[in-house]
Amino acid sequence: MPDKIGREHENRIAARNRRARHEYFILEAIEAGIVLSGTEIKSVRAGNVNLRDGYARIDGGELWLYNVHISPYEKGTIYNKDPMRPRKLLVHKKEMLKLREKIREKGFTLIPLSMYLKEGKRAKIELAAAKGRQARDKRDAAAEREAGREIARNLRERIKRS
Repeated sequence: MPDKIGREHENRIAARNRRARHEYFILEAIEAGIVLSGTEIKSVRAGNVNLRDGYARIDGGELWLYNVHISPYEKGTIYNKDPMRPRKLLVHKKEMLKLREKIREKGFTLIPLSMYLKEGKRAKIELAAAKGRQARDKRDAAAEREAGREIARNLRERIKRS
């Protein structure tokens, strides 16, 4: 939807968890809202977010995000919150029940994949139900990636020669 100046709004990525796709098998991803204070949303807009060690858990019928570091807003005052505090996530009850069933299975966890600003206003987080990879799985994935790159290189060379 265009804003007052006529620009299209887009989802602007504030942070990505690049290690997540390397460390875990991603089964299913959902979008969740996140409850932030005023200074926290300003830090998110500035891109001062670290999702690396983050995880989500269902406590007392609510979904909570843990170990996500949102740096204190540099121009904030006493209203800056603890950077590592747990943050409530907003999802529909059906989605939460579906996630609860997924994580009850052995070895599954909820991890954040990315945090972004939707339509330039609301902070959203992409959560994934994931299962941890073992070292041999990581090596296999790296070998597949390298083989794909090699194939793409060979195709490009053939096209150049033609």
